[in-house]
Amino acid sequence: MGEPPKDPTSEAERLRRARHGDDAAFEAIYRDHARAIHALALRLTGNSAAAEDIVQETFLRMFGFLSGLRDDTPLRPWLKRVAANLAIDRLRREHRLADDHALAEAVDAAAPPATLAEADALLRRLPPLVRTLVWLHEMEGWSHEELAQRFRRSPSWSKSILSRALARLRAGLDPENEA
Repeated sequence: MGEPPKDPTSEAERLRRARHGDDAAFEAIYRDHARAIHALALRLTGNSAAAEDIVQETFLRMFGFLSGLRDDTPLRPWLKRVAANLAIDRLRREHRLADDHALAEAVDAAAPPATLAEADALLRRLPPLVRTLVWLHEMEGWSHEELAQRFRRSPSWSKSILSRALARLRAGLDPENEA
């Protein structure tokens, strides 16, 4: 999913050059990070076209905030945070944020995978909100407080949704549960 730039000072230099209108520097930043941002957006939305839109919007926002970004700011975590927020906003706009009871039922109804290779498919079958919560918490390291703030809910809300989703995923991955 794209390697981070090997030399952090070269990224800082590209940021400085991009700030001064150097298109080649901006393109290099895009090349360094676009795949990782797309992978995250695809995981959160489950939709390739939506992921592409989020990548474009993420970099447009970066371009708009270039003057506010410090040279020593690690760029990839900032870009991932912007992309995750855009994905959450998209879910909200599409009214895909179901009520708590519907979320619990959807998590419980997700069919368990027969193999580890199918675990990714199971994650994609989770409702968009649940998939987003699981990925942001487990893979991106968002705290329950951060999730609660972003989704305008309580930390116990995200803990409850994640607990059910992770229990379901674990049960589906347990070889003793296979038929």
